[in-house]
Amino acid sequence: MKLLKIAVALSSFVSIVTTSSIVQAEEIVIYSARNEQYIKPLFDLYTKQTGVQIKFVTDKEGPLMERLKAEAANTPADMLITVDAGNLWQAANAGLLQTINSPILNANIPAHLRDPKNQWFGLSVRARTIFFNSQKVKAGELSTYEDLATAKWKGRLCLRTSKKVYNQSLVAMMMDEYGEAKTEAVVKGWIANLATDVFADDTKMLEAIGAGQCDVGIANTYYYGRLIEKKPNLPIALFWANQAGKGVHVNVAGAGITKHAKNPVGAQKFLEWLSSDKAQNLFTDLDLEFPANPAVKPDAKLVSWGSFKQNLINVTKAGELQADAVRLMDRAGYK
Repeated sequence: MKLLKIAVALSSFVSIVTTSSIVQAEEIVIYSARNEQYIKPLFDLYTKQTGVQIKFVTDKEGPLMERLKAEAANTPADMLITVDAGNLWQAANAGLLQTINSPILNANIPAHLRDPKNQWFGLSVRARTIFFNSQKVKAGELSTYEDLATAKWKGRLCLRTSKKVYNQSLVAMMMDEYGEAKTEAVVKGWIANLATDVFADDTKMLEAIGAGQCDVGIANTYYYGRLIEKKPNLPIALFWANQAGKGVHVNVAGAGITKHAKNPVGAQKFLEWLSSDKAQNLFTDLDLEFPANPAVKPDAKLVSWGSFKQNLINVTKAGELQADAVRLMDRAGYK
């Protein structure tokens, strides 16, 4: 009888341990630099479809990466989600992410939108292109980012501050394509053509174009989409840059699995799901971004802007050359 009681007790203990392990395996912890409104619907849908619970912390990318460094092996985070390949590259370069071996992700995400070492994958595409006042400029007058540095745009150009990673990434990738000397000449030309001081964000810059304060500028397309939804009568139009060359500059919002993830298998399954058709549509529609998975059709609003050719430079260059790009912009007087 005594042996039977011991056996029952052991059986109960094993059951409790096993159940606890299952519960733990069905939870994913995510650190996200994306606004909650753009990611929580995805988390909720995944939980609904799979039963996996997702806990998340949102903050700016810098504090989240510092938190991961400080927590080290004690971090509860299984995944890092952030915007811009420059930030993703920094996370990988700091040893905060691990290599992901996933035929699904490799098939769904094009090579230029993911880390060559597979430590992170782009999940949505953010095109940074040219916008213009449709009452003052004709589309036929526009062509390339470099052309905005020529004398015909003197006193007509608006730009966002160089302090934002989006412009740092643009310049970094231009450096990879054109070399440092040519890129610096272009940036100096932009600064010489400014109609006013640089803006704190893309939305304010686009509003300045619409108000006639300047004629042209460079911005991410989703800022334009959000603004036109609120103010459809603004005379602002989109122009796809560099289509006769290598294509428009693109960047990504993406994710990687943390080096010390407690549930790397669950995190990988979620990341693979994020690259799938259904998730891609929701992920991109929420923020008016383009799907990273080329098999997925963009939202109808984005389709209405016309098709475009992407520059296929690997977006990791945005990180690798970021420090050089910042120094170049400083020399050129780009504040």
